[in-house]
Amino acid sequence: MLGRTANDLYWLSRYIERAENIARLLEVGYRIVLLPREGEGFHEEWRSTLESAGCMQGYMQRHGDLVSRKVIDYMLFDTSNPSSIAACLAGARRNGRAQRTSLTREMWQSLNSSCLEFQAIKPATITSNSLPELLDWVRARSALYRGAMLNTILRNDTFYFSQIGTFLERADSSARILDVKYYHLLPSSEMVGSGKDNFQWSVLLRSVSAHRSYRWVFKDQYRPLKIADFMILNRQMPRSLRACYDELTVALRDLAALYGARHDCHATVEATRDLLLEADIEAVFQSGLHEFVQDFIGRNNRLGNEISAAYHFID
Repeated sequence: MLGRTANDLYWLSRYIERAENIARLLEVGYRIVLLPREGEGFHEEWRSTLESAGCMQGYMQRHGDLVSRKVIDYMLFDTSNPSSIAACLAGARRNGRAQRTSLTREMWQSLNSSCLEFQAIKPATITSNSLPELLDWVRARSALYRGAMLNTILRNDTFYFSQIGTFLERADSSARILDVKYYHLLPSSEMVGSGKDNFQWSVLLRSVSAHRSYRWVFKDQYRPLKIADFMILNRQMPRSLRACYDELTVALRDLAALYGARHDCHATVEATRDLLLEADIEAVFQSGLHEFVQDFIGRNNRLGNEISAAYHFID
């Protein structure tokens, strides 16, 4: 496969996954902001949303102050923000059109219709009442595309590069959400275990669609140690770091078998997965959850760079 083709398929999947993650973060921020609060809580919730998405610097340069309408527009419709849903869907459609012959009819139809329907939305028509419905639609369209891919595509290099893009993006998003909650949102030790702390942990689980599954596994109140274990080390939770690296390891191994060659990225993905296999959540907390997650994000970024170099992605 040409480097350009591999690059487009990889980024197509990353864009679709990112659009879904942004929708999840916006829904959580919106829910929290609606709650009664005092002082600066309103601003901190939107700040945590922007930081989780890696959009804080860009937003502040463009707007300068935290206002609900501006945050929502920036994350939904502002194409100057490369992580906005509008920019992600447009980028996914652009890459998909360039590699149209690599996609099945069902994949292209779901992708093309999603982008065109979103482009037809007028930002001024999105009110507080209609925002949740729009965010549900974004998640549903992401699920439709991924379902079309999983059910119609050959298990060849097209599939492997698509899987790599999806799970690299998902791992990055889950890690950033966890890091922002623990390190930024409640930095004061006296807040740990409070009602506000527990509520925010529950919101974190909702942001990765894990609220119900956490209760299924633990049948317990929200406990930071268990939630971190669930999001980092539980292989059954599809958005956990462990689950993402299980999928990445399989995709890269299959790619190596198909092409008959291993690269630095194969050693990196296996070393990171081994780290997650061997990690103990109590030891992680004792040494510092923030430090652990930051190290993971660095490893994940390095893996992305090594994959680009190994398979000659073209910027």
